[in-house]
Amino acid sequence: MIKIYAPASIGNMNVGFDTLGLAIQPKNGKMLGDCVKITSSKYLNIINTGNFAFQLPKQIKQNIVWKCWNHFCKMIRKKILVSITLEKNMPIGSGLGSSACSIVSTLVAINQFCNNPLNKTELLYLMGKIEGEISGEIHYDNVAPCYYGGLQLIVKENNIITQQIPHFNNWIWVVAWPGVKLSTSIARSILPTQYKKNICIEHSRLLSNFIHASYTNQSELASYVMKDIIAEPYRLKLIPNFLKIKQKILNFGAINFGISGSGPTIFAICNNEITAHTICQWLIKNYIKNKYGFVHICIPDTIGARNIGI
Repeated sequence: MIKIYAPASIGNMNVGFDTLGLAIQPKNGKMLGDCVKITSSKYLNIINTGNFAFQLPKQIKQNIVWKCWNHFCKMIRKKILVSITLEKNMPIGSGLGSSACSIVSTLVAINQFCNNPLNKTELLYLMGKIEGEISGEIHYDNVAPCYYGGLQLIVKENNIITQQIPHFNNWIWVVAWPGVKLSTSIARSILPTQYKKNICIEHSRLLSNFIHASYTNQSELASYVMKDIIAEPYRLKLIPNFLKIKQKILNFGAINFGISGSGPTIFAICNNEITAHTICQWLIKNYIKNKYGFVHICIPDTIGARNIGI
């Protein structure tokens, strides 16, 4: 039996639309991600468990685990008969890489079960392909950090899909999901198909400054240039009272604030525990809509997908 855990992630990180992604884990040691268990079987069997299993489609061929199994079998040209149990702990349409968690944990588990017929690059390529089928476009800013851990910069050049870059150890990340879904494909569809030249130039300046600041350990510069001029101006209308919430969080002392992935999860970056806990408590009272919503104080997950045994 193999059991794989894959962590949640923050895609885009304001300044890096489809280019930057960070794997995260709650600071209290709890798991924030999906698990997949695989055992031998005489026939394909897919079982859904976990807090958010009720959100999964009933038709097996619409299930993300089936899609992963089907693509993997086609890629290795062999039909693998296994029992796959998805522990769906991540809410669908949350903006924390829920689909990436399921894709990564499933493919890593199947690959290990079959004695690793695919190398890491082939596996990541397949992860991105399946992610693209779900969201409408291939993007790696969730699957890459979910798989490898840490802060990933999407390269896609010279057969290199992604590379890890330095992150700031003093940054504390507060993430809040209100308890409602927001379709990634819808959140992507409202973005312009073309941007003005000055926006492209400004985005290039901000992203290059962030990468420079990351490698030279300038956390103040990094947080200052983390501005989303690509997606936030269009997606903020999908999150009620977004600008008021943003200003409130910044007034509490957060050094940055933004939309995680496609939303509706929002994140705040803090440089001390007191500020993080103050923001956490305010978000619990003012952003959570139902019993499913949550707020976590997080740090980077530097491991990524891993085998956690039974």
